Amino acid sequence: MLQNGVSILHDNARPHTGAPVVALLEKYGWKRLKHPPCSPDLSPPDFDLFPKLNEPLRGIRFPNLDVLNEEVSRMIRELNKDGVLCGIQALPKRWRSCMDKQGDYIEGL
Repeated sequence: MLQNGVSILHDNARPHTGAPVVALLEKYGWKRLKHPPCSPDLSPPDFDLFPKLNEPLRGIRFPNLDVLNEEVSRMIRELNKDGVLCGIQALPKRWRSCMDKQGDYIEGL
């Protein structure tokens, strides 16, 4: 993948699409990949991490944000240890599929 140069995928937020950022990316020859508006299909936390955190944490009430933060951090470390967080590897396939479908939602990929 790195033989083809750098490709960057970021959402359409104003800081990412502003003229200074676009000019800098072009200066370094970085290819900007298209990103459909409001696409959870292309955010690894949305399609990979959050679904894996939802099930074990569903229905649990945490007494405060510190306890919640500790538990979520522990779960992320556990998921990473087992190697099940692989969203970044799935991103190229998801991006191609999303572009082929002109930005339509691609649930179940």
